[in-house]
Amino acid sequence: MAFIELHHVNKFYGQFQVLNDCSVQVEQGEVVVICGPSGSGKSTLIKAINGLEPFQSGTIIVDGASLQDDKTNLSKLRSKVGMVFQSFELFPHLSVTENLTIAQIKVLKRSPSEALVHGLKYLDRVGLMAQKDKFPGQLSGGQQQRVAIARALCMDPKVMLFDEPTSALDPEMVGEVLEVMVQLAKEGMTMMCVTHEMGFAQKVSHRVIFMDEGRIVEDCSKEEFFGNVGARSIRTQEFLQKIIPD
Repeated sequence: MAFIELHHVNKFYGQFQVLNDCSVQVEQGEVVVICGPSGSGKSTLIKAINGLEPFQSGTIIVDGASLQDDKTNLSKLRSKVGMVFQSFELFPHLSVTENLTIAQIKVLKRSPSEALVHGLKYLDRVGLMAQKDKFPGQLSGGQQQRVAIARALCMDPKVMLFDEPTSALDPEMVGEVLEVMVQLAKEGMTMMCVTHEMGFAQKVSHRVIFMDEGRIVEDCSKEEFFGNVGARSIRTQEFLQKIIPD
C-alpha cells in the first residue's frame, strides 16, 4: 500500500482553483520531486499532505489515516511527517539545542535528557554540532535550514516533505542543504520535495511530478522526464527549456 495517497483533490481560494483534480501515490522509500512554474500549486499540494492546507474535495491518506476522518489525530499524524519550509521557521528566541528539543518534549513527551541526546545526534548528522549553543540569528541561512532539517528528523518521521528548501538561500549555501537531502535519500527516507533544483532531481529522485495551473501534468520516472523530453507535454517541454541550459 502507498504511504501517501491523493485521490481527486480539489482546493479553491474563493473562486480561484489552486488544486485541480490532483491524484498521486508515493510508496515508502520513494523520492518524488515536484516542479513547475510559480503559482502552479506545488506548495499548496505538499502542505495539504501535512494537513496545513484544507481542501474542498477529494481524499488524502497518509500511512493509512485519512485527513478527512474526524477520528484521525492530526497532531499525531504530523509527528510522522517531517516538514521543512522555505523560510526555516526556527524559533529566534531559542538556542539551536532548544529548537531541536522543544517539540520532542511537548509532542512526543520525551524527557529533556532524552530529547537532548536525540537532538544532538541529528545536529551532528547535519554537521553543526559546533553551533549547538548559538541562536538562529547567529547562523547563516544554509546553517539555519540544516538545523530545520535536523529538527524535523528529531521527530523520527516516516516521510519528509520539503517546500522549496533552498529558494531563500544564497547560491553558495544551496549545496550544503542539498548535500544533507541527498544523504537522506540514499538512506531510504521517503521524500517529497518541491524544488527548482533539477540537478538534485536528476541525481536522487525516483519520480518527477510537473504541475501547471493546479494540475498534475506529468508524473513519471526521472529517466522519462529528463531523458525523453519529446514525449512530454508541450507545457513541460517549455518549462524544461527555460530551466535546464543546453
